[in-house]
Amino acid sequence: MLEASGARAVPVRRPAELDAVEGLVIPGGESTAMWKLASAFDLFEPVRKRIADGMPAYGSCAGMIMLADRVLDAVPGQETFGGIAMTVRRNAFGRQIDSFEGPIAFDGLDGEDGAEDADSAGTAGTLHGVFIRAPWVEEVGPAVRVTARVTAGPGTGRIVAVRQGALMATSFHPELTRDPRVHGLFVRLVRAAR
Repeated sequence: MLEASGARAVPVRRPAELDAVEGLVIPGGESTAMWKLASAFDLFEPVRKRIADGMPAYGSCAGMIMLADRVLDAVPGQETFGGIAMTVRRNAFGRQIDSFEGPIAFDGLDGEDGAEDADSAGTAGTLHGVFIRAPWVEEVGPAVRVTARVTAGPGTGRIVAVRQGALMATSFHPELTRDPRVHGLFVRLVRAAR
């Protein structure tokens, strides 16, 4: 998806690799495994510092959890990179069997996306959301812009996408569709941060 949006994607597994990138995608997966791996590979402080210094980052599903300042239903001692003033509930939509797909109205996908102005409202575009044991956002701070909510089905009305400056997160997996617009928005945020 990043390459379809005009970016070159490289894996980041070690602190030295982090120094070579302009933005970071924190993928879906399992947030407690990510926490343990980030600890084992000494990535916590370097990622936190780069985020604090303004590096754009995008987290999907477990990546959203890793960018949250607060997590509900976390395992004891679980850490995140933080950066987005939000409270996220892990596995909020339920177990693996409760995974679902559906349309989402996403602000900022079509037309003006606000990549250079975090306060710009942009325009809404509809996309297909894939939710797999997904989190949702319980609350956001004043600097966080809600960009999408569930409009039908499980969790109707729940926040499923946010932006705060150069950071963005979704509780769904846009990489599992053929629609590159969410990743395209992130690539534009990275370019605007140069």
